[in-house]
Parts: sequence; structure tokens; C-alpha cells
Amino acid sequence: MALIEVVTAEQKRLFRDFPEQIYRDHPAWIRPLDEDVEATFDPARNHNFEQGEAIRWVLTNAAGQPIGRVAAFINPATAHTDPTLPTGGMGFFECINDQAAADTLFTAAQAWLAARGMQAMDGPINFGERDRFWGLLIAGFTEPNYGMFYHPAYYQQLFENYGFQLYFKQYTCYRPVAEPLHASFHKAAERYAQEKPEFRFAHANLRDPEKMSQDFHHVYNLAWANHSGVVAMSLDKARALVRQMKPIVDERIVWFAYHHDEPVAFFVSLPELNQIFKHVGPRLDLWGKLKFVWERWRYQRRQPKKMFGVIFGVVPAWQGQGVESAMLVHAQQSFIDAGYTDIEMNWIGDFNPRMLAVTRSIGARIYKTHATYRKLFDESRPFERCPIIR
Repeated sequence: MALIEVVTAEQKRLFRDFPEQIYRDHPAWIRPLDEDVEATFDPARNHNFEQGEAIRWVLTNAAGQPIGRVAAFINPATAHTDPTLPTGGMGFFECINDQAAADTLFTAAQAWLAARGMQAMDGPINFGERDRFWGLLIAGFTEPNYGMFYHPAYYQQLFENYGFQLYFKQYTCYRPVAEPLHASFHKAAERYAQEKPEFRFAHANLRDPEKMSQDFHHVYNLAWANHSGVVAMSLDKARALVRQMKPIVDERIVWFAYHHDEPVAFFVSLPELNQIFKHVGPRLDLWGKLKFVWERWRYQRRQPKKMFGVIFGVVPAWQGQGVESAMLVHAQQSFIDAGYTDIEMNWIGDFNPRMLAVTRSIGARIYKTHATYRKLFDESRPFERCPIIR
């Protein structure tokens, strides 16, 4: 077997196209956009290259045919979260059902990271934020949501046979949009309406992207930036996210709660883009963009129609006081009026029992499970799972 570092345009194409070989008999697979994959490895588009680095390989057999691929990366913003265990990442793993081939790919990533001072690697993860290309699908082999990988079931054994251990699970939860919320949610909404007029609930306004950016930035940093592995977001990054989402966002499914004029909670959802992209294909050239516009128009008029929850958060000062329940009561009717029938909520970590309790309280059930594994280079060191958020 030959391990080839991806450098040339032809090697990049091979890296992107190889998964077609793995998933030709998997009707649920939806190929990620080529542009999204390449953006991960482009220093001009991925700010993590400012201090971090990445590499990727394609593995070929004796006949020169591709049989696997993998990437490795060091993100300095998260590599030293535990100063006693510098940890790098590996991801974009795809491989035939062959342990020797998989081990070759894993060993290449481990050796590259160890040479740069890392003592462990997490995978499969992304060279960037946790919101995309993160985790190994181990249950719920249904169509992937945009930015999430689908994997064949045998990948789990390839990882675990190499010595990867479960660091945490992240769940995707599902509920029908119109399913009634528990009575306690409506009681919370009534209490806020009658006793707390200083609170208000509203969906985003795309005509004022600056306010949307500032509100998102404020809640995100207070609600999420203190979590392990989550980095505080700059206002410029929030503005860039809003600009990026603007062509596809539906303002009716992005909701905020306010105390006076301060945003204190959000529930950010998007139309489930893979339900559009699966009809468009992986390339957003001119023809792909025209197809996207057409398919987006068709999707808005189609039933059933799925949305997915990108992120939910409440600033610590107002957690446990029912503000999120009241917000969701106001939001639900807006979701229904917009024509959405199903919702999947991505990325709920098993280390976050409070968030799991919230999803159960709204009647959502676990629908898919992704696993983030960790491989300790010193196998005599005791393994510890991701700390639980208290």
C-alpha cells in the first residue's frame, strides 16, 4: 500500500471523489459539497491555519487504486485544553473494510501528530468548529443532515480495533414540529406574558443582519464559550456566519429571547440543506448554483419539509427559569406557519445532561448517534472520558 500526501489538484480531486467508491450501495448517503471539503484545507478560508496546520493523505493499493483517505490537524485553540495531554485531531476518514488499510491511515495521522508534540488524537473530527464534519456515525443510519457525515457501520470496528476509545457521543434528536409541547411549556409562556413584561420573544430579522450578529454573538459566548473544547467567538466571526447563512436562512425559524434589550437565549435553525443538495450534487459551479436556486424554490413548496436545529443556548443567569420554554412556545407556531413538518436537532453531547433533559422535555427522541473517539499514544496512561457539564 502507498500513502500519498495530497498536494496536487489531481490528488485533491481523488481525495474528494474517493467516498463515491465506499457509498455506491448506500442510498442514504449524501455527498458533501466539494467546496465545503476544500475550504477546510484552504489557508485563505480556514483561519485555523493562522497558528495550526493540517495534512491529508490518500492510500492506494498495489494497482494504484485508492482504498482510503484521512486527514490530520493541530488546532492550537483546542489542542492544549488539557495542558497535561496535548491532543491533535484526525478526520475525513474513509476506507474499505480492511483493518490493515485503516491501521495504515490511523498510524500516519498518529505519527504526524506525535512528531509535533501531541500525545493523543481525537477523531473523526474537523479542523474547525464542532458544527460540521465531526464524529463517527454509529447508530441511526439515515440521511445525514448538512455538514454531518454518514458512515458505514463497519467503521466503528476499524476505530476500536486500532485502540480508539469513546470520548463522548453526540446525538441528533427528532420530533414532529406540530407535536404538542408539554403543558409546563405553556404555563411558562403564560407566566412570562403575565408577570414578566420585560421579556419578549421574536424571530430574527434578516433586514438587520448587524443586530442578528450581535445578538447571536452575545448569547453564544455567555452560554457556550465556557464549555470544554468550545472557543469564544469574535463579533467579526459572528458577522461572517450571518453573511454565510443569509442566502439560505429562514428568519421565521431563528428565535431569540430578550430581557429588556439584552438577548438571553436563542434557538437557531435552518432549512435542512441536504434535502436540497442531494438533488444538486457536490459541485457549486455555475450550473450547480442554478440548480440550487431551482431546488430551493421547489423545497419551499414541498411536503414534508425538514428543518434542523443548529444551536440552542441560554445565558447562565437565566438558565432553569423557564425562559427557553416560553421562547419555544412562541417559536413553534412560527415553524408550523412556515410549513415545516419535521425537526432534527444536531450535536447534543452526552456530556451535557441539562441539554439532553431539555430535548426530552420537548418530546424529542434520539434519532442518530455520532461518536468522538480518543486515541492515547501512551496506552499505559489511564483513559478519561469528556467531563460532564454540571
